[in-house]
Amino acid sequence: MDRESTSKKELEESQEIRFDGKVAVVTGAGGGLGRVYALELAKRGAKLVVNDLGGARDGSGPGSQAPADKVVEEIRALGGEALASYDTVSTPQGGEAIVRKALGVFGRVDILINNAGILRDKTLVNMEPGGWSAVLEVHLNGAYNVTRPAFAQMREQGYGRIIMTTSSAGLYGNFGQANYAAAKMALVGFMNALKLEGAKYNVLVNAVAPMAATRLTQDVLPAELFQRLNPEFVAPLVVYLCSEKCKETGRIYNAGAGYFNRVALLTGEGMLLGEGLRPPSAEEVSQHWEAINAMEGAREFPNAASSMEPMIRALAKAQRGK
Repeated sequence: MDRESTSKKELEESQEIRFDGKVAVVTGAGGGLGRVYALELAKRGAKLVVNDLGGARDGSGPGSQAPADKVVEEIRALGGEALASYDTVSTPQGGEAIVRKALGVFGRVDILINNAGILRDKTLVNMEPGGWSAVLEVHLNGAYNVTRPAFAQMREQGYGRIIMTTSSAGLYGNFGQANYAAAKMALVGFMNALKLEGAKYNVLVNAVAPMAATRLTQDVLPAELFQRLNPEFVAPLVVYLCSEKCKETGRIYNAGAGYFNRVALLTGEGMLLGEGLRPPSAEEVSQHWEAINAMEGAREFPNAASSMEPMIRALAKAQRGK
């Protein structure tokens, strides 16, 4: 091997992302994306709690231990350490049990990937309350139920990495998925609050909108696209976000087919009507509708308080103009 090749190999080894000594909890890890996340983290040295209820795609049925057990066997065959959890994420008791298992066996929790999910797609007028609440219970409440005890442990440790699984359905909308879209966008709000609560404890929280071929997407994606979207093409981004190398928090990313990009919530400059001294009329809003909708110079804001800056600046400018 020549000197250049040796140097390149040494550089790659020095930059390798490892998770030795770290403990990861992955929900919905019995198949699809969750399985791939768990296997990749284990290959890189992490100890895993593989959580999966083993239910049907719509969350029905009695559940099965087989999916989680199979992934645990795969990890152990690779020489890794893993244990299975069959608890549901949809109850506080289930979430506590998942984290308690990690602490009881491995003594800590460093990484949490909230991946568990179900689908019950229907247009709104055909969606019964049970179909609405079932999806929110798993995606949104499930993330809360597991994150709360895990976050407490991470805060105590002074270290943690949490991944929320959002979706293009929530970020952009998708026909017939009002329940799923609402849950997935709510997770962005959850992340935005936790990024602030976790910042001083080195607990970083990010969201990923994966586009992958799994049992949840097999009826949603076109067949030709489905074949190209293996979960393995999403995992590299998630692995990076779970690592010590990652310093970002409160970010949203799309991931699919090896293509990654960041998603951001932007606020336009807008305009002040009535100089802040009198309530403007609806007619004034109509008259200035184009300016209100303009996105030139739109910006991101790190928190709710800072998002008031354009309004405060406009009020101050109006006051100076008197």
